[in-house]
Amino acid sequence: MTPASNPPPDDSVPVTPELTDSARNFRLRMAVIDRESEAALDMTCDRYGRTVHAGAAAAARAHRNRAAVEAYTTHLAPHADTLLDAARRALDELPPARHVAGWRAVLDGLAASAAEIHRALDRPDTPGSPAERAQHSALWPHLAAWADHSFIASDLADQNKHHHRAPLTDEEQQTWSERAQAAQKRGELELTESWYAADGQPITLAHLIENDDSTLVALRGDPDAPGWQVIGHYAHEYEAGKVLPAPVPPGVLRADVSRFNRPAPVPEVSLQELIRDVVEGQTAGDASEALLGTVQRGYTPGPMVRLQELLETSSQFASALETVQGRQIAARLSALGRQIEFLTREVEEAAEDLGATVAVLPPHRTPVLRVRPRPAVDTAPPTPPPRASTPARHR
Repeated sequence: MTPASNPPPDDSVPVTPELTDSARNFRLRMAVIDRESEAALDMTCDRYGRTVHAGAAAAARAHRNRAAVEAYTTHLAPHADTLLDAARRALDELPPARHVAGWRAVLDGLAASAAEIHRALDRPDTPGSPAERAQHSALWPHLAAWADHSFIASDLADQNKHHHRAPLTDEEQQTWSERAQAAQKRGELELTESWYAADGQPITLAHLIENDDSTLVALRGDPDAPGWQVIGHYAHEYEAGKVLPAPVPPGVLRADVSRFNRPAPVPEVSLQELIRDVVEGQTAGDASEALLGTVQRGYTPGPMVRLQELLETSSQFASALETVQGRQIAARLSALGRQIEFLTREVEEAAEDLGATVAVLPPHRTPVLRVRPRPAVDTAPPTPPPRASTPARHR
């Protein structure tokens, strides 16, 4: 790691707004391209999400890929290498932390993707040809990688603009920490915002309430675990933001997830449609099939199975927060997931029992005709009912 006191090399390129904005503008344009692409691909699917117009879907993806190449050429091609160099210099000056190795791997991956993109841009194929479409399709994963992860390079390149100043002495820090801990026990420490600093420590803003007066304080550490301390008090959030450690990009639950390379959605029947199947059914088997659809497992899981998956994933997310409250909530969500699993088995057994019932709805449950027959043309309209006489009002 390069010591912070060492000056940067003479050939280093200064970080300019144009440099740091290039990746942000590319990400914004890619977000628009992604939304337009999803809308176009939705038009090629049936109501269950199955592709029924393969040619139109291929054309939509080709348009997406071409638009992404144009966005990279416009916004990032002149700046990508310089941005990565600035990010690497900033990374070398950061204090040791668990995320540094992961960020370095991200920068290396972005550099490899940029090299692939630049090689293709230097040797473009004939516009509109199948070869160009194949070239753009091969570039899409690299373009998506920049859209997904270039925010880390931008944030690193911007880190040198923030310098933390500790406004409290050790004695003041101890006094304010004791006041905040006492307020927390009274339920008068209101947390408002949290982020991670470059050294991997969490920073939390909170309102410390004493005798109907509120003071904005900053805490370092997990507020629900022993050992956290107050590192400053401020008049307002703007003042705090100028002197506190700058936030670094938050992490992700799963490292291999990409907003721009989502897996194709699995066809599934909505809970609303299953309810409608029961309402429109006439035999016990109709209702049984709808119930079994809610608990179906495998490639096309039903809504109850999806709900259990949501609870389990949310439990993993809460646990990944690595806080006291996060672990407690993760345990609650995990317990709820087990309850849904038990309920799913109960519904499955009830559905099978209903399906084994050889029965139909009785005929006296007759439908109500929603559209009444129109009267004949020469039929006189019905006589309206007589109006109730209104008693005279006397002054």
